[in-house]
Amino acid sequence: MSGRLYLYDTTLRDGQQTQGVQFSAAEKAEIARMLDEIGVDYIEGGWPGANPTDSDFFAAAPQTQARMTAFGMTKRAGRSAENDDVLAAVLDARTKAVCLVGKTHPFHVREALGITLEENRDNIRASIAHLVAQGREALFDAEHFFDGYLDDPDYALSCLRVALDAGARWVVLCDTNGGTLPARIHEITAAVIAAGIPGDNLGIHTHDDTGNAVACTLAAVDAGARHIQGTLNGLGERCGNASLTSLIPTLMLKEPYASAFTTGIHPEALPRMVRISRRLDEILNRPSQRDLPYVGASAFAHKAGLHASAILKTPRPTSISTPNPWEIRASFPCPIRRASRTCVPVWPRPDWRSRARIPPFRASSIW
Repeated sequence: MSGRLYLYDTTLRDGQQTQGVQFSAAEKAEIARMLDEIGVDYIEGGWPGANPTDSDFFAAAPQTQARMTAFGMTKRAGRSAENDDVLAAVLDARTKAVCLVGKTHPFHVREALGITLEENRDNIRASIAHLVAQGREALFDAEHFFDGYLDDPDYALSCLRVALDAGARWVVLCDTNGGTLPARIHEITAAVIAAGIPGDNLGIHTHDDTGNAVACTLAAVDAGARHIQGTLNGLGERCGNASLTSLIPTLMLKEPYASAFTTGIHPEALPRMVRISRRLDEILNRPSQRDLPYVGASAFAHKAGLHASAILKTPRPTSISTPNPWEIRASFPCPIRRASRTCVPVWPRPDWRSRARIPPFRASSIW
């Protein structure tokens, strides 16, 4: 297991599906610049033509090192790709990359689209070929793939094959309803690769409806996928998407990923993750979630007596990683009622809301 992992951020499109979230074009531009600073490979800006905000954003999208990507859907049945006005609006955004979503579950093809399975495959093939002919990098989001694979693996795989044969750079396995668990994600992703879909062209897109989006993403990487889609702070429809705010530090700091893979994220960008996470919450006018992994204010806080006693001696036994590159100070809610008498010093201040703090951890070789 080795190689390059490619990170695709969909905060500006899928993240905007979060209940109560509505970015302005200016806010989208600011978030895009923050994402570009840390080194993600793709920034999905939205769906051109779907709403005025997305159209305004693409009309004045910031220049980025990351590939700015427009999102859309495969052409509709009964018309050519060249004459599909929805697809034309996506191409008019003039982005280097375009991601199209298409059905891969027979039930959804028949019931939601009301067309035949072969017509759906033809729509995928023609749409991807049209993007490639226009000089765009093409990505195919295989909607409801895992459920579709369980229902009819041959058909689900055939949809991936026609997209690749038409020139898609990435085919992305989407757990659209967020109901597939990590072991099954790994099993199906491995089966897809064994069936002839190269891992170097395979991506993963998960939702957090069972609280497993990050674990499911890592399971797909373990199985061989090399393209990861997610959002900042796990924003997304219903319960959210896989959180890049958690995935990026995990991939860079935790084994086996840190040794086995490289990403476009530079190590010096890690401290910015806290600022970006909290700036996103400021834009959304909501308090930052204290218990977010790695970047939350409580990520390095210790209240229990045993943990507090240990961390005063060394941070290694009780912290997820040391040193702490995010410069979040380890903290002890004080006083600690459950602590033993010898656990922490007695603080003379009577204010029960005050906190005792120690300096950030120094670098060590534990990473």
